[in-house]
Amino acid sequence: MKVVFQGVAGAYSYLAAQHIFPKAELEGCETFDNVLDKVRAEKADYAVIPVENSTAGRVADVHFLLAQTGLSIIGEYFLPVHHQLWALPEAKLENIKTAYSHPQALAQCSAFLKKRKIEPAAALDTALSCRLISRMKDATKAAIASEAAGKLYGLKKVAADIENIHNNTTRFLVMSRYVLTKFEEGVAYKTSLLFQVRNIPSALFEALKCFANEGLNLSKIESYLLDGRFVAAQFYVDIEASGKDPRFVRALQHLEKVCKKVRVLGTYPVLESALV
Repeated sequence: MKVVFQGVAGAYSYLAAQHIFPKAELEGCETFDNVLDKVRAEKADYAVIPVENSTAGRVADVHFLLAQTGLSIIGEYFLPVHHQLWALPEAKLENIKTAYSHPQALAQCSAFLKKRKIEPAAALDTALSCRLISRMKDATKAAIASEAAGKLYGLKKVAADIENIHNNTTRFLVMSRYVLTKFEEGVAYKTSLLFQVRNIPSALFEALKCFANEGLNLSKIESYLLDGRFVAAQFYVDIEASGKDPRFVRALQHLEKVCKKVRVLGTYPVLESALV
C-alpha cells in the first residue's frame, strides 16, 4: 500500500499519515495537486491532506481541490500539533530574527513571533524549513516545525510548544479513488458535500431546510466564492449521517432540486484512530 502526502519526512502531514497508515509506504509530494494527482493516476492508494486547523482555520485552496479531484473522502484524522522553534546548534533564542515555516504554522504561532519580534517568512513546508535552516548557516534564522523534523536535520530546539493555543489541532482527510460502501452497526458516520446555491433570495435557507426537515445535524458549514466572483457562493457541509441513511437520501433529493450543483464528497467514520 502506498500513501502520499504533501511535504517531506517530519512534516505534520507525514506524521498524520504515519498514524493513520502505520504499515504503509509513505511518499511525499511538493504540492497538494501532486498528492491528489498521484491517487487519481493510480500511482498511490490513498492521499492524506490537511483541511483545517483549530487555530488558523481553513488550509488555503484545499476545498477548491476537493471539488475538482473526483476522489472520495473515506476517513478523517485529528492530529495534535505542537510547534517547536529550531535553529543551528550555536544559535540563541534572543538572537533569532526570522522564522521560516508553512503559512499555516506561522499563523498558529503568531503570538510568540510578535512577542519576540521575530519576522515570519513563508515556506512550502514545515520540515523543508528545517532543511533550509541547516543549509543557510545563519544563526539568526530559525524554522517552526515538529519535533521529528528538527531532529531529522540536526537542529537545536530554542523554544518549545510555541503555538498560540495549546490544544492546537489539525484535521486531515483521507482521499481515495473508491467510495466507502460498507457501514458497520454502532459506528458514527459523517458525510461531506458541496453545493452551489442559486443567486436568489432565501436560496441558502431553502438548501439548509432540506436537512432540517429530515432532522439531520450539520457539524460544519463553510462558504467560499467561486471564480473570484462575489455572486457565486459554494458551501461545504459535514452532515452527521451516512450516505445510505434514508434521511440523508431524501434530503439530498430535495437539495438537488433547489441548488445549481451538488456533489457528495464521501461518507466516512467519525474516528481519530488508525484506519488500518
